[in-house]
Amino acid sequence: MDMHTVVLGTSGTTAQDVIAVARGAARIELSEEALAAVATSRAFIDELAAKPDPVYGVSTGFGALAVRHISPELRVQLQRNIVRSHAAGMGPRVEREVVRALMFLRLKTLASGHTGVRPLVVETMAAILNAGITPVVHEYGSLGCSGDLAPLSHCALTLMGEGDAEGPDGTVRPVGELLAAHGIEPVELREKEGLALLNGTDGMLGMLVMACADLARLFTSADITAALSLEALLGTDKVLAPELHAIRPHPGQAASAGNMSKVLAGSGFTGHHQDDAPRVQDAYSIRCAPQVAGAGRDTLDHARLVADRELAAAVDNPVVLPDGRVESNGNFHGAPVAYVLDFLAIAAADLGSIAERRTDRLLDKNRSHGLPAFLAGDPGVDSGLMIAQYTQAALVSELKRLAAPASVDSIPSSAMQEDHVSMGWSAARKLRTAVDNLTRIIAVELYAATRAIEMREGLTPAPATRAVLDAVRAAGVQGPGEDRFLAPDLEGAYAFVRAGKLVAAVESVTGELA
Repeated sequence: MDMHTVVLGTSGTTAQDVIAVARGAARIELSEEALAAVATSRAFIDELAAKPDPVYGVSTGFGALAVRHISPELRVQLQRNIVRSHAAGMGPRVEREVVRALMFLRLKTLASGHTGVRPLVVETMAAILNAGITPVVHEYGSLGCSGDLAPLSHCALTLMGEGDAEGPDGTVRPVGELLAAHGIEPVELREKEGLALLNGTDGMLGMLVMACADLARLFTSADITAALSLEALLGTDKVLAPELHAIRPHPGQAASAGNMSKVLAGSGFTGHHQDDAPRVQDAYSIRCAPQVAGAGRDTLDHARLVADRELAAAVDNPVVLPDGRVESNGNFHGAPVAYVLDFLAIAAADLGSIAERRTDRLLDKNRSHGLPAFLAGDPGVDSGLMIAQYTQAALVSELKRLAAPASVDSIPSSAMQEDHVSMGWSAARKLRTAVDNLTRIIAVELYAATRAIEMREGLTPAPATRAVLDAVRAAGVQGPGEDRFLAPDLEGAYAFVRAGKLVAAVESVTGELA
C-alpha cells in the first residue's frame, strides 16, 4: 500500500484518512473483511424483506410515513423515491472537500457491515470518489437529524446516475455522462439501501475533522504572533516561565506558553521598557495570551476526542446487529458533534478577539511604548495600518456573531416525528467561516507585529523572529514605508498563515512547536 491509498475496514477510519481523501488525491480501497461483513449484513436484510412483518426502512415508509407497509413490488421505487425527494437542498454549492469528506464518511459506515447494503453499493461509491466525481451539494437542507439528509441525498442521487456533479476537471456535468466516461454503472437501489445512504452525521463530522486540523495550525500560529507582539511592545517574557504554568495545570496553557518562550528565545527586545516608569505588568492581551489560547487548545482536544469516537461509529437507522437483528435507534442524532462545533466557534472568536487587542495596542502611540502612531512612516501624512485594524475588528465582530450556538436552535420537522434536531450542519458551516476569519485576523497581527519590530532601532530580534521576517518578506509581503495599496499585503499575509508558512519559518529555528 502506498501513501496515497486509504483502506477501509469495518472499524471506522481516522482523521488523517478523512483529510487525505477530502483534500488530497488519496484513493480508497475496501478491505476483504469489509466486503465480507457487508455481504453478511445484506443477507439478513434479504431474509427480513421476504417476511410479511413490517421492518422500518426495509418494508415501510420513512419518518412520519413509517406506518405504511410497502409491498415487495414497490420497494425499489420506495428507495429511489426517498433519494429523489430528499435531494431538496438549496443555495450555494458546498465546497468540494466537504462533499468528498461527507461521501467518504458515509462509505465508512456502509463498510462497517451494520447498514445492510449490498457490496455493489459500497464498491460504486468508492469508484465515484476514486474517479474524482463530486456531487453538487447545496448549502441548505440539513437539520442535522436524521443526520445530514439533504446533502447525503444529493450524493446518493449520483450513485443512481441522476443529478449534476463536478468532474475531475472541475466542470459540472450531468452525472450520467460522468459515470459513463469513467465506466461506472449506476446502481438500482434495493430494500434499505436508499435510507442507508442518507442517514448519518457525515457532513458535520467531515467539517469538524477538517476544522480541527486547521485550528491546530492556527493555535500555533496565534502563539507565534502573540510572541511577536510581546517582542514588538518590549514586554516581559517572565510570565512564560514553566513553573508559573505548572501551578495551574491546564495542558493547553503550558503548551502555548512553551511555544511563545521558544519564539522569544534570544530576543534583545524583551524587558527594554521605554517608559518614564517601567511597567510592572504587561496588559492582559499580552500577559494572558497563553491562558486564552491554551483554553482553546484544550477545547480542541475535547473536540478531537468526540470526532475520534464518531469516526469509529456506524451511524444509521435501523442498524444490522451481529446477531442479525435489525433495530431502530437514535444514533444519527448530531448533538455530540454539534456541541463541539459550537464550542470551537466560541474558542475561535475569543482567540481572534485577543489578537485584535494586541494589534490595536501596537498601533496606539499612547500604549505602544515608543512606536509611531498606526505604525505609519510619517504619521499624519501617512495613515499606516489604521484601516487594517478596522478590517481586523470587522472580522472579530463577525466571529462573535458566528459564536452564537446553532445546537440550541432546534426546530421540529417531519410532522413532529423529528421534533428535536441538532442543527449540526449549520454549526459546521459557520465554523468553517469562523476558521477562515480567524486566519485573516492572525494575518493582520502578523503584519502589524513584523512591521513594528522592523521599526524598532538598535535592538536585535529573536532568531525565530528573524526567520519569520525573512520568510514573510520573501513571500512578497512588504515591510515599513510610506502608505501604499494595503489589500495585497494583507492578502499575502493571509496566504502565508493559511499555508502554514508562519509555523514552518519558526520551526526552522526552534524545532517542532506544540
